[in-house]
Amino acid sequence: MTSVAKLPDDNIADIRDYRSNSLWRLTLRRIFRQRSAVVGLTILSILLVLAIFAPVIAPYDPTQDFIGEEGVRRRDPPCIHLLGCPEEQPQFLLGLDGNARDVFSRILYGTRVSLRIGFTVITIAILCGTLLGAVAGYAGGWIDNLIMRIMDIVLAFPFFLLAIALVFVLGPSLTNAMLAIAIVSIPSYARVIRSTVLSVREADYVEASRALGASHMQILFGRILPNALPPLIVLGTLGIATAILDTAALSFLGLGAQPPTPEWGTMLGSERNQIFSAPHLVFVPGVAFSFTVLEFNLLCDGLRDALDPRLVNAGKGS
Repeated sequence: MTSVAKLPDDNIADIRDYRSNSLWRLTLRRIFRQRSAVVGLTILSILLVLAIFAPVIAPYDPTQDFIGEEGVRRRDPPCIHLLGCPEEQPQFLLGLDGNARDVFSRILYGTRVSLRIGFTVITIAILCGTLLGAVAGYAGGWIDNLIMRIMDIVLAFPFFLLAIALVFVLGPSLTNAMLAIAIVSIPSYARVIRSTVLSVREADYVEASRALGASHMQILFGRILPNALPPLIVLGTLGIATAILDTAALSFLGLGAQPPTPEWGTMLGSERNQIFSAPHLVFVPGVAFSFTVLEFNLLCDGLRDALDPRLVNAGKGS
């Protein structure tokens, strides 16, 4: 009777690392084959560069006002020397706002604020939603019922009205607005994780891990949850754009970022009545929102096509 040679533990670890690296390379290759993902990543890279180097690129401090400067008035239109603006006047690429602050500088610093909002909100929502959904789906029974009924109660309230109520209780501030949007976003991620755990927990490889003596934590976080990453990544990418818009809406209402914080929603809210007299004050933050949301939507579409095995297999078959 022939005996099966057993590989040393070091060789097994090397094989696992190789397979893991190969899987990541294959996934990245699929992502970069999607045009929408490439366009989205390009725009995201530009926004990240603008956010990181805002102090270098911005010509002025975002809170600096030019009231009292000679030849400068509130809500002045853009003044660009290369386009004929008098050299003796200060140059403002996107004009001035109602407090005589440079709009271009505020837009650049607003990019930093908006990206921080999106990534922070989604990180909190995904971590809490993943933990609650995983525990509910894996434990089942009364624990599942308790957690999911709480999620149903949160979903029973209109999304934005609940966020407004939470900010009203906590107090108007950017931090509280981000926390409110994160809390009302948790049920969406908890439901996705729970459905994945329910569909995977009885799979053969999970039963094999259970038979080999793996603990519940090892099975849940090492075997089951990795299968929930693709839909979670896609949903989270789209959720970043939603979080930025929702937090900006709270700032628009005066419940989020407070002046003089350079946040796009606050900029729109303070100048919303100037759409005809000073349209650049409304148009510029609106374009910034549009590009940011478009970027995350394109990236979400590309990631969905690259990470969905059904779409990948369909593409191979064609």
